[in-house]
Amino acid sequence: MNLEDKLMFPKMEKSKQSRFRDRLFEIIFESDTFYGKLFNICLLILILISVALVMFESVDSINAKYHRELVIWEWVITILFTLEYILRLYTVRKPWRYFFSFYGIIDLLSILPTYMGIFYPSSKYLSSIRILRLFRIFRIFGLTDFLRGGNTILLALRNSRAKIVVFLSFVTLIVVVIGSIMYVVEGKHPESGFTSIPTSIYWAVVTLTTVGYGDIAPVTAFGKFLASIVMIIGYGVIAVPTGIVTAEAVKGARKENEPQKNSQVCQHCHDSKHLDGANFCKTCGYPLH
Repeated sequence: MNLEDKLMFPKMEKSKQSRFRDRLFEIIFESDTFYGKLFNICLLILILISVALVMFESVDSINAKYHRELVIWEWVITILFTLEYILRLYTVRKPWRYFFSFYGIIDLLSILPTYMGIFYPSSKYLSSIRILRLFRIFRIFGLTDFLRGGNTILLALRNSRAKIVVFLSFVTLIVVVIGSIMYVVEGKHPESGFTSIPTSIYWAVVTLTTVGYGDIAPVTAFGKFLASIVMIIGYGVIAVPTGIVTAEAVKGARKENEPQKNSQVCQHCHDSKHLDGANFCKTCGYPLH
């Protein structure tokens, strides 16, 4: 279409651009069409290849032999990801909303490390963050039930955050007290490793969480007795947060299965919270509006 035709038919030209934009959006963002699923599967394959390249480059023997090839392929994939990111911004109606969305931030972070590697070479190894883009696999292959399960866990964590904060505060106080006592008890024995209160607190954290590196260990009888108490308490430390989150998850699951209620008030007995679709009051049987 020449310039004269564009001036005569501006709406037609705009509609063609709009159709092209919508078609790109359907291919890039949608996964229920053939080309959309093909695009996303190819994208997932590129993500896996790029993460593998970063891992191979961190191995000295492989990097020394294939450094040039690894760098070339890394830049090729980064350029493809950059073009894909630009196309995503172009096809969406509100680019800023996508820019600040979860996937938008992940997509941006997946291409930045390679460019930052020009100035800070070690930062290019952060490209392995691209593996977070594999979250799209749940949407591509219709595994939304797994995402709902993840949302249930996140909701349970959010509802139990106050209890967890109180619990962690209590654990922090215990760790500081135990670390201080262990420094007083074991500080006179340098071979034990309790050389300062911060070091003793570090030992208390490692022991309380049942990690037990073994780099610091008490040598006195009372110190070993106190360490045994800390180890026993450690099992409770692991169990309590799990129980809190599990209780909130069960409570959330029950709420999802409960029938929905509204705030309609009975004109006769003034009772409320009736089930949706109820025609009569659950207390006195008076007709509801």
